[in-house]
Amino acid sequence: MDTAQSRGYLRIATEEAWVTKELMTRYQQLLDAGNHGDPGFQSLWGFFGRSQSQRARDLFERIQDMEERRLADMDATGIDRQLLMLTAPGVQMFEPAEACALAASSNDQLAQTITRHPDRFSGLAAIAPHAPAAAAAEIERSVRKLGLKGALVNSHIQGRYMDDPFFWPIFEACEALDVPLYLHPNAPSPQMVEPFLSRCLDAAIYGFAVETGLHTLRLIVSGLFDRFPRLKIVLGHLGEGLPFWLYRIDFMHGGIVRAGRSPGVQALKRKPSEYLKENFYYTTSGMPWEPAISFVQQQMGYDRVMYAMDYPYQYVAEEVAAMDALPLTPEQKKQFFQTNAEKIFRL
Repeated sequence: MDTAQSRGYLRIATEEAWVTKELMTRYQQLLDAGNHGDPGFQSLWGFFGRSQSQRARDLFERIQDMEERRLADMDATGIDRQLLMLTAPGVQMFEPAEACALAASSNDQLAQTITRHPDRFSGLAAIAPHAPAAAAAEIERSVRKLGLKGALVNSHIQGRYMDDPFFWPIFEACEALDVPLYLHPNAPSPQMVEPFLSRCLDAAIYGFAVETGLHTLRLIVSGLFDRFPRLKIVLGHLGEGLPFWLYRIDFMHGGIVRAGRSPGVQALKRKPSEYLKENFYYTTSGMPWEPAISFVQQQMGYDRVMYAMDYPYQYVAEEVAAMDALPLTPEQKKQFFQTNAEKIFRL
């Protein structure tokens, strides 16, 4: 029988999506109104929220189910615990006051679910990053009062990126509380989406990674981590491609700084790759592929890579057995499935 005791580790999945019924209703209302101005949102939730295909209907039901079906799916695949986070775009489509209210409500509901199933679920706080002072206060409330384990931002906020110091109270709060911020993908912003959209490359096939990788690099070259050196950020999908670009990013960043080509690219205290190795952690969500996982573990550190399934977007039962078969020592395997997540998220 497959149990945590028999295998020697818990399987903790660290990027697992959910959404409240009230937020799904608001997404539907945005789609009905047709005036939200975000083609990426229209593409993503116009499909998953409206399509009658079996895949879309399955996801639509699974992502809102926080009890019977989700737990049954976890049992069927041998997942002991999920780290839950509000699906993209979270509350970031709404005006700040409504976004703050929706974030607080979702965090309350998440905390209630965790209370009912404390051995199966943990969670990250949703925030309204376009109201940074309120977002910082919500992170503190969620961590100190609700027991949530960090915060989540679904990348760009109506086309704005968090390298703008306007958003930095959020990073200040995370550093002060010593909790991670999970930078999760969003559909490419309205100003960059068209070349992706016209070939159906805007979502998980490529657009998510490009958009979130861009956001991450903007944060690094802005000097964010020189200002907040203890800040911890988690990236899914094995780092949105960035670990494979370490050499070139360092080389080209140095050349741009030396040439003084742009005031937006400044000299940093460390190489960009050093921030990626020292301030970031990585999950395997949607990337259950041994060569890529092994590369990221070797380059970024075995203590920085964690398992994630990306449920329910990529619910593939066979991947769990494939991840069990990774070429790891027993200690490394326990790190990968269990202890890295416990340490980073204080589970």
